[in-house]
Amino acid sequence: MSNHVQISAYYQSLLESLGPDHPLRRTVFPLDDFSPEPGDSDDPLGEEIHSPVPGLIHTYPDKVLLLATLNCAVYCRYCTRGRLVGKTTNPWGTKSEIQSRWFQWLGKHEKVRDVLISGGDPLTLSDGELDGLLAGVRKTDHVRTVRVGSKAPAVWPQRITPALADILAKHRVWLQLHFIHPAELTQETTQACDTLAAAGVPLVSQTVLLKGINDDVNTLTGLFYGLLERRVKPYYLFQCDPVTGSSSFRTPVEKGLQLISELQGRVSGLALPVFALDAPGGGGKIPLLPNSRFHREGNEIVLTNYEGKEYRYPDPEGGIQPAAETPRL
Repeated sequence: MSNHVQISAYYQSLLESLGPDHPLRRTVFPLDDFSPEPGDSDDPLGEEIHSPVPGLIHTYPDKVLLLATLNCAVYCRYCTRGRLVGKTTNPWGTKSEIQSRWFQWLGKHEKVRDVLISGGDPLTLSDGELDGLLAGVRKTDHVRTVRVGSKAPAVWPQRITPALADILAKHRVWLQLHFIHPAELTQETTQACDTLAAAGVPLVSQTVLLKGINDDVNTLTGLFYGLLERRVKPYYLFQCDPVTGSSSFRTPVEKGLQLISELQGRVSGLALPVFALDAPGGGGKIPLLPNSRFHREGNEIVLTNYEGKEYRYPDPEGGIQPAAETPRL
C-alpha cells in the first residue's frame, strides 16, 4: 500500500463537493487502520519474481506489462503497486535505458503478442514521451495488441485532449480505465470519454470491489450503466488484492459472487463485467462465477489457474464452506 498522499486539484474539488462523509475519501486519504493482516504482501501478485527486465512483468506466456512511470495523478490507498508508486526517482535507470532494455527483450520473445503499459499512470507522461514509447512497442512486429491502463479520465479528465486522443488512436491503443464509483462520472469525465471515443479509441473499464465504497448492487448498477452511457465497456470487477494494509477495503470473495448473481438479474449483458481474482504470487486472473465452488483450507481459499496450478487467497471472513469432494474451479 502506498504511504504517499497525492491528489489532483480536480479530484480534490470533486471530493469536497461530495462532502466529508463520502466513501471515496477513504480511497485517497489514510482514514483507516492500515495494520498488516495475515496473507498481506507488499507484492501480492508476485510481480518482482516475474520481472526478467526491470519494469517489465511477464506473468502470462503471451503478455507483458510495462511500468512506464511510477507517478499517478492520485494515489489509491488500495494500490497493488504501493511499494513502487510515488518514488521520486526511478530505481531502474533513465527512461531511455529502461525502454532500450524492454525493446531488446520484446524483440527476442516472439510469443508475446499483448503489451499492457501501466505504472503508475502512463497518461502522466507528456504527449511526446507517450508517443515515443508507443512507437517503440509498435516496432516489434509480433506485438498484436497494445493496451494502456489509466485512471486519468476519473481523476484528471483535463489531461484528455484531442492531441492525446490522436496519439492513442494512431498507435491503435486499447485504453483500460479505472472507475470505482458512479460519483466519478462527472461532466468533465464525460467530456474526456467523448474525446477519446470520437478519436476512435476503444474504452474498457476495470473496477476494484471495495468494502463500504461500492460493494452494493445499486452502486455497481449505477456505475456500470453510467460507463456504458459514456461508451466505456465494464470489463473486470476485481477482488481487492491482499496488498499490505488493505484489509479494510477487502470484501469476502463470497460477497463478490453474490453481487454478480444479483447484477445478472438486473443489468444487460453489455453492462456486466467479469468478476475475477488475481491469484497471489503471480497465478494470473481467475474468473469467478456465482456457482463456483472452492476448496477451503482454514482462512484461505484454494483456486486453480489457467495452468492448473493452485494459488491461495486470504479470505478469513468468506464463509465459503469446503465442498464434499473438494472440486476445483
